[in-house]
Formats: sequence, structure tokens, C-alpha cells
Amino acid sequence: MVQPIAFTPPLLSSRPMPIVRRRILFYLPGYDPDAKRRYRTLFMRELRRYTKRFGIAQPRVSRAKLSDDGQVQTWTVKAGDAVKGTETVYEVLLWDDLVQQDMARPHLTSALLNAAALLHVIANGTFFRLYRASWKCGNLILYPFVMSLLLPGTVLLLAALSHGFLSTGFGLPAWFALALGTAAGIAGLRQIAPRLERAFLWQLMNDWIFNWQLANGHRPDYWARLEAFTNHAQSRIRGMEADEVMIVGHSTGALPAAELAARLLTQNGVLGRDGPILSLLTLGSSLPIVAMQPGARLTRAEIKSLVASERLIWVDYQAPQDWMNFPGFNPARDLRLRVSDAQVANPVIRSAEFRNIVEPAIYQKIDLSPFRTHFQFLMSNDFMGVYDIFAMTLGPQCLRSRVCADDSDVLNFSNVMQGDINEFTHDYISGWAYHPDDASLAAELEVSVNGVPLAKIKADLFREDLAEDRIGTARYGFLWRFDPPLCADESHTVIVRRTSDKFEIDRADLKAVDSMSAD
Repeated sequence: MVQPIAFTPPLLSSRPMPIVRRRILFYLPGYDPDAKRRYRTLFMRELRRYTKRFGIAQPRVSRAKLSDDGQVQTWTVKAGDAVKGTETVYEVLLWDDLVQQDMARPHLTSALLNAAALLHVIANGTFFRLYRASWKCGNLILYPFVMSLLLPGTVLLLAALSHGFLSTGFGLPAWFALALGTAAGIAGLRQIAPRLERAFLWQLMNDWIFNWQLANGHRPDYWARLEAFTNHAQSRIRGMEADEVMIVGHSTGALPAAELAARLLTQNGVLGRDGPILSLLTLGSSLPIVAMQPGARLTRAEIKSLVASERLIWVDYQAPQDWMNFPGFNPARDLRLRVSDAQVANPVIRSAEFRNIVEPAIYQKIDLSPFRTHFQFLMSNDFMGVYDIFAMTLGPQCLRSRVCADDSDVLNFSNVMQGDINEFTHDYISGWAYHPDDASLAAELEVSVNGVPLAKIKADLFREDLAEDRIGTARYGFLWRFDPPLCADESHTVIVRRTSDKFEIDRADLKAVDSMSAD
């Protein structure tokens, strides 16, 4: 039986989540030699398709600007109106020049490095761990190696056939027959070279080499670029007032995204405690390819710091249909980080549920195309779902608010409400609820347990934490005591909704023992 892809850490941050009026987003692309062009083009095309599909006003997007050093591409997105809208400063942190340098190597050099990398991880057992974690991704690691054997093997086969046919059948000199067969084989390889490019053979080969070199400390160019990204991000965060700092990494880019988040927390002791919320969003991550290798001690240490930190929210979206990620992978469990279950604060793990958000006819086509499926993380939904790349990155909700409340609304600014359940026991429930469009209004809420409405209450109690975070009047707290108390021998699920339209603010689970885990 396939287990659902879902995990909510026990120490998930309960810091009040404000409405996002201004966000700075750092996007880390994957191992792509064409990132400068591809992601801006993809963003604009899919945003237009998204707004048309759901009948949403087109956000205003500025022209893209490239920094003088060519490492940062920036544009601004203003969604909603001047009163309720959200401005997102979108910055693509580019490292495609490093990829281009890798892919400029002679193919023979790349093939030899690829063989050395594969043999090394087979010898130390890492390959088998990776294959168990995702057989699809394991096959993609094998694909370039198998092709690097098949291609020269084809040339040798043609040479042998030519020798047998021309030398034996026509009495031509053996050397001439072999030379002619070899030349025919090489010519054939040249003819199919464009198809090999379209099959991403060399890109996948060099991507695997990059990950192997990185895990074993042989990529000083990458570490220098990551340091430059960290300095840039620090400067931008200090230089603008934002409600949320979001770091997004797709594919191989999930690794520098996680490492960037870890370094920002280390170097900025205030980030995540005061000021903007820090959110990390990883999509279709191939992070285990590096993190599972024995030499990647620094990478695992940085991941461990994120797993145990309550100063950020890390959400990892996975997809079993995607050949290039590791569905079900949980770094706290699978990387042997020596973090106890009670200390785990990250990541929240969810399935993107492509089957439910993509048109059936389109789904059938992309399910047969690994690369198209992999890029669905960055593309428009066809149907509403909790996974919605534009609602998460351009909308008025913080990442935690949307994901943990299972909010499946599209990019919407008209009726958003923020809130949280802070405590849920057999005796009482407490939390807060706030509508930023009417800060003077005490929200009327409905409390349901196991699907049964139990009470209607008002959120009008003063809360010191809301005052410290300067959220309205801070009089948005609620407290309800169950009379009689809930049965201690049973598990319970509580949901707090706005009374008027059943907008779900938050939910929480209570096990038969007296413990709480936010949903």
C-alpha cells in the first residue's frame, strides 16, 4: 500500500503569521545552462495562462533587470489593488554560467568523470540508498552511464560488421573495412547528436558529476557563488521592509536554496525571530543526491540546522510522478541527522497532487514525459489545489498559513483571514484570528471537533505576542473550554472556521494521549 506524502513536524513554528503586503523572493533554479532566459519566459507564460484560467486580474509585472555581474535577475510583481494587494520582489539567483562551463567539457571527459562518479557511489553504497529512496531517480543516474557505453559500443559494432562484410565478402583490406565502419559509426553519432541533446543526455550526465563533485568538496566555484548569494540576500533583506522573505528552490536548486537559508539564519541572528517571516519552499528536490553521500558533512550539518530551527518554515513539495525527486523523503528521518522526533521543526512535507490539479488529458501526456512532469511544479494549475505556485509566491498569505490550513483558493485578495490554533487539549482550545481589512472587527468563529460544531465564539482577547508583532489592535485571541472535556481515550480533530462563510482558519489533531500536532 502506497503511503501518503504528508508530514507535519511536531515543533512547527507557531509564530503569528501576518498578512503579506511586501515579499522578497529569492529563486534558485536547477542545473540549467539557459536559466537567464528560461525562467522569466516560463514565469510570464504560465502567469498569463493562470490568470486566464481562473478569471483573475493580471498582476502588474515589471521588466526584468540583470545585475552588472550577471548573477541576479530581478522583476517586481504587484498583485491585487493598492489597498489589499501584495508586492513581490522576485529575484532569480543565477549560476547557469557554472553549468555552461561544465557542459563545455569534451564529451569524452564528461563520460569518464561520470563513470568515476558512479563507480565511487556504488563502492561506498550510496547508489543503493539512492535507488531505494527513488528508483526513478536512480535510473536517471544510470541513464548517462549506460548511454556512454552504448554509443561507443555501436561504433565498434558497425566497425566489426563493416570488417566482416567488406573484408570477407569483397576481399578489401581489413584496415580499410574497419576504418570505413568506424567512420560510418562516428557519422551516425553526429547525426543523432541533436536527439541526444533533446533527451538531456549531456545535461543529466554533467548534473550528476556536479552533485558528486559537490558532495566530495571539489566545487570551489559553487561555494564562492553561494557566498555571493548569501551576501546579496543579506543586503537586500536589510535594505527593504518585507513581511516575508521567501527562498524557493526547484530540482537541483533545492540544495543551494536550503544552504542559503541555513547561512542567512547563521549570519543574521534576528531573522526569523523579529521582522519578516522566513519561508523556504523546495519543489521536486533532488537534495538527497548530495546529502546522502558520505562526504557531504557540511551539507548535512546545514540541513540539520534547518530541521531543528523554529525560526523558519520549510515546506517541501514532492510528486511521485516526478522522476527527478524523492517522494516520501524526510531529511529528519533519512539523513541520520541525530535529531530526536521531539526536536523536529521542519520540513512540512506535502504532495503537489498533480493528478488533481492538472487536466486529465494533459496529465496523461506529461506522465509519459519526465522532464515536462518535473517542470509542472513551476506551471499553472488547471484546477484549484493547495499546491498553487502563484498563490504561494505572489499572494497575501505566508507560506505556512496557506499550506498548513490546506487553503486551496487561487491568488485572491478579497477575503483573506489569518489565524492559528496555539493550544489544543482535552480541556480547552486557544488561538487567534484576524482580518486585516477590518482590524477593529472581532471575528466570529465556529469550533468543530470531529466534524461536529460545538461552539460559536468571538476572537476578541488581547494577546501579547500579537502586540509585539504589531498586528492590528492585538485583540484577536480566543479561548474556549470544552464542557464536558473531550474524551481522553479517543483522538480528536478540531477545526476553527469563520462563521459567515466557513473559511478555515486552522485545524489541529489531538491523540489519545495528551499531545498536540498541528495539521
